[in-house]
Amino acid sequence: MAKEGIHPNYRDVVFLDQSNGFQFVIRSTVITKESIKLEDGRELPLVKLETSSESHPFYTGTQKSVDNLGGRVEKFRNKFANLRKKA
Repeated sequence: MAKEGIHPNYRDVVFLDQSNGFQFVIRSTVITKESIKLEDGRELPLVKLETSSESHPFYTGTQKSVDNLGGRVEKFRNKFANLRKKA
């Protein structure tokens, strides 16, 4: 038999990416103070995010590699290559 009052409130929650306005609904137990009204008429708790998979450079493919930043890494390696050989 299940005990009452020991489990957190598990419900639909809207997560909003503030950098691009993308929002998604997922079930969560997170506690929020804000809510949002969706187009379908439901009013759900709201969690605001700074970034999500829709805006993060790793997931969007816009991440820059350190090796490709103007050849700076290669210049550093060439400049200090002789020090490694002497040691």
